[in-house]
Amino acid sequence: MLVTGTDTGVGKTITTAAIAAAAAAAGLRVAVVKPGQTGTATGEPTDIEVITRLAAPAGARSLASYPEPLAPLAAARLAEAEPLELYAAVDAVRADAKEHDLVLVEGAGGLLVPMGLRPSGEPWTLADLAVALGAPAVVVARAGLGTLNHTALTLEALDRRAVPAGLVLGAWPTDPELVHWANLTDLVPNLVGVLPDGAGAMDPGVFRRSAPGWLTPALYGVLDDWRAWAEGVH
Repeated sequence: MLVTGTDTGVGKTITTAAIAAAAAAAGLRVAVVKPGQTGTATGEPTDIEVITRLAAPAGARSLASYPEPLAPLAAARLAEAEPLELYAAVDAVRADAKEHDLVLVEGAGGLLVPMGLRPSGEPWTLADLAVALGAPAVVVARAGLGTLNHTALTLEALDRRAVPAGLVLGAWPTDPELVHWANLTDLVPNLVGVLPDGAGAMDPGVFRRSAPGWLTPALYGVLDDWRAWAEGVH
């Protein structure tokens, strides 16, 4: 299962951690793979470090890391490093799938961000990885203004590639406004999860106990009433 987003900073990492925690609570052995980690020079925790702290999956690794906070292919070029090759990523995910019940692959930025190079020298994206793996996708989106267009474009791009996809709102505000409620109503047909804003700052134990309540059974959770849940967020 691949986790992508409508943009950068929408909550992909915390959503990946929540799915991992919910799946582990359901008894699955989970691995998380980050094909391209960028921005390591900033000194901030990497996405895999954040996921490991919050969800403690059975396995977690990055396949390639680059110093600058850019798209992975651009960051590789700037660092004069070898770009990640598409089928190396495919092989790595398949290897983890042999030892785990679920493998979550977290992308970088949005769906069509260049991740690395194909053997032909052409760039590849997370959408290409989803097709190569025959895997479904989870799209993480913002709850606020502008999300409907970005979400529709991302879901359409996946649909054109015959990649099944569900939608997660990555950060539901504690004080939602009219636009948030309107977006929630419009997005409900595709929703498989809604995370509260600030979930990533929770104590890991609280995060793991809470995660199933943010996700539907499609993502190993128990959520079935969006409006009641959203009204109860504090």
